[in-house]
Amino acid sequence: MTTKFTYWQEDDGMFLGYLNDYPDHWTQGESLQDLKDHLRDLHETFSSGTIPGIKKVEELELA
Repeated sequence: MTTKFTYWQEDDGMFLGYLNDYPDHWTQGESLQDLKDHLRDLHETFSSGTIPGIKKVEELELA
């Protein structure tokens, strides 16, 4: 199973990013691997459905 994420590195060396399905919820890590670990944790938490009010992006088929 995979999911897409967006990330960048700040001037201070920290990596920031978010899961593309949940773009309002950013996290950070000291390395790219650390960021990925935090993103996996977020995905697990958000996918559980136990947190109300989490916004998610989906695609809508029109035709």
